[in-house]
Amino acid sequence: MTAGTNGAFNRSRHYFEDFALGDAVLSSGRTVDIGDITSFAGLTGDHYPLHVDEEYGRATRFGGRIAHGPLTFALAVGRIALSGFLGDAIVALLECQNLRALAPVRPGDTIRVRAEVAAAEPGSKRAYGTLRLDYTVTNQKDEEVMRFRTVLLARRRPQDASGSPGAPRSPGSHRESTEGAR
Repeated sequence: MTAGTNGAFNRSRHYFEDFALGDAVLSSGRTVDIGDITSFAGLTGDHYPLHVDEEYGRATRFGGRIAHGPLTFALAVGRIALSGFLGDAIVALLECQNLRALAPVRPGDTIRVRAEVAAAEPGSKRAYGTLRLDYTVTNQKDEEVMRFRTVLLARRRPQDASGSPGAPRSPGSHRESTEGAR
């Protein structure tokens, strides 16, 4: 399955069964600018000087303003959503695990996101399964700036008239796509 359509959200019908361990996607790049950081500060009320005051930022170990960690997280989740990799399979975000901010994201940095299916558990209720996706966020120098795992509730394929689910992907099948690939 390929992912991405001109930056528009891809609402392709996907189900839990369409994801196999190791399936992955690499997003297109997104350049973070001062406007993003300022808008995020205004939206959230997080006006910590490291993010909104260049003079203050220059006096820190970072040598200037940096993006909020939660902004980088939100952009990463958004890049994968825009890629179409998950289609409309996801019902809810259940948890974010092991979030690590490993390096600052600075104004002008371009981030890319790789998401990989780390686990797929059918769950106790027939209608839903749980997907665990490992996210890796890198900058334009291929430096890892953030990593985390999301736990997602995914819609299962409806059962056919015989009561069995539609055809799942075969175990061990693997897909890796790059956003915009055809």
